[in-house]
Amino acid sequence: MAKTAVKEKEKKESRATIKSILSHSSDMRDRLVLDLAVLDHIVKDLKRMGYRIVLAQGVYDMVHEGHARFLEKARSFGDILVVGVDSDALTQARKGPDRPIVPQTERLLMLSYLRPVDILVLRELEHGLGKLIRVVKPHVLVTSRTTKDFNKDDQFGVYKKYVEKIEVLEPQSATSTTARVRELTISGADQLAKEIMQQVPQLVQNALDALYKK
Repeated sequence: MAKTAVKEKEKKESRATIKSILSHSSDMRDRLVLDLAVLDHIVKDLKRMGYRIVLAQGVYDMVHEGHARFLEKARSFGDILVVGVDSDALTQARKGPDRPIVPQTERLLMLSYLRPVDILVLRELEHGLGKLIRVVKPHVLVTSRTTKDFNKDDQFGVYKKYVEKIEVLEPQSATSTTARVRELTISGADQLAKEIMQQVPQLVQNALDALYKK
């Protein structure tokens, strides 16, 4: 599906309001906010109502137990969890041309079923790594020890003026999406090698038969 077509589809799927967000609906349309100006208004209203805002960001490719645990822990630092999900274009720029495995619309949909997630936002390539932080200005920014976005003190310093607190969590799973992708790749290569080896004797025999016929 073309990028513009995907964006148009997602826009139709977005109808988030304060009421729908607080209803804890599992319908993605009730929690997906694509316009950062709209997100700004929603977050400001929630803050005025006394809610403590938490922000987490990532790819969330091939959603697994570690993602769920991470988001549950992130949510525990406040009342409303905003999750920035890297778009396909941003993921490719950060992870390489073979990622993501799961397209952005499906990743957003899967995350909408997780109870800790209150608001979903698509983090576009042009947003960079800090745009969402500057818009949301969360009470708490949650990141992982393994992420490359914030792994140095100077990187944290850039965003400290936009947040009250930064929480760095240890990995919440024994494996990672990158490791799983690697396992799948190796497994696929092994299977291909086995199939080729099974065909080698027949190929050799065919070549010998052709040679003898000459």
